[in-house]
Amino acid sequence: MQKDLTKMRNIGISAHIDSGKTTLTERILFYTNRIHAIHEVRGKDGVGAKMDSMELEKERGITIQSAATYCSWQGHSINIIDTPGHVDFTIEVERALRVLDGAVLILCSVGGVQSQSITVNRQMSRYKVPRVVFINKCDRTGANPARVTKQVRDKLGLNAVMMQIPIGLEGDMEGIVDLVKMKAIYFEGDNGEKMREADIPASLLDEAKEKREEMLDAVSMFSDELMEAVLEGEPSEEMIHAAVRKGTLALEFAPVFIGSAYKNKGVQCLLNAVNLYMPNPMDIENTALDLEKDEQELILSCKPEDPLVCLAFKLEDGRYGQLTYLRIYQGTMKKGDSIVNSRTGKKVKVGRLCRMHSDEMEEIEESGAGDIVALFGVDCASGDTFTSSDISYSMSSMHVPSPVISLAIIPVDNKAQVNMSKALNRFTKEDPTFRTFVDHETNETIISGMGELHLEVYIERMKREYKAEVQVGAPQVAYRETITQRAEFNYTHKKQTGGSGQFGRVAGYMEPLEEGEYEFVDSIVGGVIPREFISSCDKGFKKSLEKGALAEFPVNGVRCVINDGGYHAVDSSDVAFQLAAIGAFKEGYQKAKPVLLEPIMKVAVEGPTEFQGSIMGSLNQRRGIIIGTLEEGDYTVVEAEVPLSEMFGYSTVLRSLTQGKAEFTMEFADYKQVPRNVAESLIEELRKKKKEQGK
Repeated sequence: MQKDLTKMRNIGISAHIDSGKTTLTERILFYTNRIHAIHEVRGKDGVGAKMDSMELEKERGITIQSAATYCSWQGHSINIIDTPGHVDFTIEVERALRVLDGAVLILCSVGGVQSQSITVNRQMSRYKVPRVVFINKCDRTGANPARVTKQVRDKLGLNAVMMQIPIGLEGDMEGIVDLVKMKAIYFEGDNGEKMREADIPASLLDEAKEKREEMLDAVSMFSDELMEAVLEGEPSEEMIHAAVRKGTLALEFAPVFIGSAYKNKGVQCLLNAVNLYMPNPMDIENTALDLEKDEQELILSCKPEDPLVCLAFKLEDGRYGQLTYLRIYQGTMKKGDSIVNSRTGKKVKVGRLCRMHSDEMEEIEESGAGDIVALFGVDCASGDTFTSSDISYSMSSMHVPSPVISLAIIPVDNKAQVNMSKALNRFTKEDPTFRTFVDHETNETIISGMGELHLEVYIERMKREYKAEVQVGAPQVAYRETITQRAEFNYTHKKQTGGSGQFGRVAGYMEPLEEGEYEFVDSIVGGVIPREFISSCDKGFKKSLEKGALAEFPVNGVRCVINDGGYHAVDSSDVAFQLAAIGAFKEGYQKAKPVLLEPIMKVAVEGPTEFQGSIMGSLNQRRGIIIGTLEEGDYTVVEAEVPLSEMFGYSTVLRSLTQGKAEFTMEFADYKQVPRNVAESLIEELRKKKKEQGK
């Protein structure tokens, strides 16, 4: 347990797919003596990188689950979370950023700022995570860190300034020039483990002086002392470091470092930067809500002697049983302690307390504020807060996006059915963006997720880890319904069939809601609907939202206002008002001109300029709207908004159109109205399906 919190760092490594996050983490672990040999992500030795422990990750060469580890560098303890780059696994990035204090944003020196980099940067801003930028792959043909730094400023809106310049680029990259020390640094030895400082080569001296001046100009904005020192003469290294740290922590400055993790260059300098510029747990203000004092917000202290507060941010059912990853924000957790889940009120005993090193673990006796640890056998959900028994605090949860794509899966036999249920139970617990339900009409099990790859990975894991063979149906898009105009309703539910009857009248109107899914407004005056039945009306409306009358898709964006009604002293009940509200919703819904909505994806296709015409053509054919194109050298990036329903199988089409030279990424952008002809055919399809089932 690190007692000195100023020497503790919790960082995440995030970036666009294939920019070298896992390779960088592998080098960090090697230089900090956590591993004794370097294995590549798609290495010929077949071992795979340490942080990609899942078999599928090794095979595909991508990170699917975020992995946690820790290391020490120059007396500082660093907890690291390596996150996936593919947008389908975005929840892993959200989870990691929720509990981290700082992050390293990696960019490829050739590809620059790509679409997923923008998403990751947005996520970092959402959780107010200070960041340093590392421009990787400077050994690749076409590398240009200065261009990428400009892109960071233009596209990400960060105040990015280079702290280093390269000595040679592409195949000739020899080392870097540190603009703070004004020294050249070379990385020698078999794995670049020996750092050698030397004078800056004469050919780079003028450029280094110019870039240092630019850097000092930007940094001195954060320190008057440094500004004076710059004006008077030579500022000290300490002054520069202090000013960079101040700017970085205030989210107003993003220092840029360069290197090539694959060629073992620049990684140690990045680690120094993590120690120097990344926040320690005390620098970050973390808040919780006091559930005993009407959810009053309070600031957590980081003191080990204060009551314990920690957040469960990730669940994993691994080979050691169920593991719960926790970030401790305040207090100390010891083996044998009793802690309380503030959501359920259940008390649990800390049996085994561990620190994780990818898929390996190390048992520890205690841990304190700032630590990331794992517990065994704790029943909880992702996002639960655990505290000491004398307090009742809750931390705000993370942002969970809604799934946009669904698939029907059918087990091949009874054994597969049992195994499939076990697998789905585990996966839905681990991943809040992966959901499952049984369609009562077709009796099919439906799984929903963030993209084709996301679902493909889970189906593959079902087969491999649970021996559950399933047949997969065609992908289904998560359509929604909404209303387009205001409509009034006035419905009376009346039933008298012996015994006590049912009576309830609900009147009011519904109208489109600009933001959010549903809103209920109670404008009842004079007690025409008694207070105890108001919530029944709300329940009835909510039930109606589950299935719209147009094509039986869930309804979004509706505000229901009740302003009149009626009741009977004997016959009115909770059920009667719920049914009245359902009837009222049906009545109003048809008059409010409902329409179908479909998920629209933001698609970015990157490929050689010669294929620009074909790429744009293929997107137009898919009802896509081109938002912009950007040409960088021989490469072009086409950005478009395309309906998800048109994007199935696009990777195959794109490959054949561009000889496999282009690639694309997509992420959910918004829901938009389905064109009338498409909506009509969807409704027709649904009618046919119902007819077939009826036969």
